[in-house]
Amino acid sequence: MPAARKRPVTKSGKPRARKGVKLKPTDLTPGQLRLAEVPENLRELAAAVEADGGSVLAAYREPLGGNALLFCALPVDKVEPTAFQRDVSDAHVLKLTRAMDKTRRYLDPIIAVREEGGFRTPNGGHRLTALKELGAKSILALVVPEREVAYQILALNIEKAHNLREKALEVVRMYRDLAALGADRKESDYALEFEEPSLVTLGFAYEKKGRFSGGAYSAALKKVDKYFEKPLGDTVPERERRAQKLLELDEAVSAAVDKLKERGLTSPYLKAFVVARVNPLRFIKGEPPSFDDLLDTMTKRARGMDPARVKTDDLARSGGPPEE
Repeated sequence: MPAARKRPVTKSGKPRARKGVKLKPTDLTPGQLRLAEVPENLRELAAAVEADGGSVLAAYREPLGGNALLFCALPVDKVEPTAFQRDVSDAHVLKLTRAMDKTRRYLDPIIAVREEGGFRTPNGGHRLTALKELGAKSILALVVPEREVAYQILALNIEKAHNLREKALEVVRMYRDLAALGADRKESDYALEFEEPSLVTLGFAYEKKGRFSGGAYSAALKKVDKYFEKPLGDTVPERERRAQKLLELDEAVSAAVDKLKERGLTSPYLKAFVVARVNPLRFIKGEPPSFDDLLDTMTKRARGMDPARVKTDDLARSGGPPEE
């Protein structure tokens, strides 16, 4: 196995800061992270934990920002996943339950936020499901007082979505949840939570068509899809409109693929080949076109694509991701 590449260091020997990272951690030492008692701003939350049958095991400060948290044991039946995280994978749960059965240990606390009637975890769906299947009565959790952390957890998620579809669906579920709450922050203010504006559009498209091949269009979308400088509640119709244009492009591309197959051309890269063929971005220098201009151009080219002009050698040289 090749050795990991070392990070560049400063003259003092410390790793150089990564581009775009501005965080300066607290100077809290390990002993200073421990809190002898629950601080005033967390006492109401601690009381809610106890009232729900849970137990506050410790209060502490996390080392980066010094934010106070509760380490708790919560009743399993009072914890549910947030609506916006990815769907639970049965294969993943099976792997977890077998590992827990073999080791007879649970060592990975979830994140939880307080909501009416119980708690929600934005990152522990699989662990929670596994514990419930095994019949456990309690689950260990880091209980965070700020509800907005539940949305930010996508950027920190240790149960990261495995593929583009799951990630995009996570984003759009979060998007709809925030919009329903009447969030008045601009869409661009949620860049951390959503990761990429293209994921929002792809998520709306996947809602409409579960078997949509979003990976074929992801690279192009990243060039032209931008966050809106409008309140989140006002942008849902525009995202739905963009998703519909993307699905119309996909229909045109799929029709072109079918024509190529009728000519006897077979390859797992046919869709990627057609998308690359109709995508003008590689020939454009400087500022890319708008979202609508790009998709209109690609859709028109896909509908007008002549399969007779495609040679087997063209397909062999194409490459790219196979269809999902």
